[in-house]
Amino acid sequence: MDLSVVPDLTMRGQDDPHDRAIAAGPPTVGQLAARVRDLAGRPDEWWRLVRFDADRPLDVPLDEATLPGCSLTMWPPGHGGTVHGGVSTLVAGELAVVTITERGVTERPLRANRIRVHGGPQALTNPGPAFAVSLHAR
Repeated sequence: MDLSVVPDLTMRGQDDPHDRAIAAGPPTVGQLAARVRDLAGRPDEWWRLVRFDADRPLDVPLDEATLPGCSLTMWPPGHGGTVHGGVSTLVAGELAVVTITERGVTERPLRANRIRVHGGPQALTNPGPAFAVSLHAR
């Protein structure tokens, strides 16, 4: 069997071995999900940025040089806001997606440490008694 024709699947975006120009584009949803998953597993890199404000949710951008487009959001109990696309994960507390339809308002709880893809703007709220913390990548 001639394996020389099989592409090198381990390259993962490295320079093209055939010297073709590689156009840099925005990250894919899969790349954003991997970034959030990896970041959630390294709280020593971002936990020091957690701040609590009882009056409103706080959104703290992470280091743009190493984590472009990533942010940390702290949600006070009973408060909510809108997430504008991208990928997120809940790392502490409770959050729910709020959906308004002709039949009424529904809240669907988010599970901790699960990656959530937001195709467009989505309303989130903290229905719990304590602060919630989430990580986002756009």
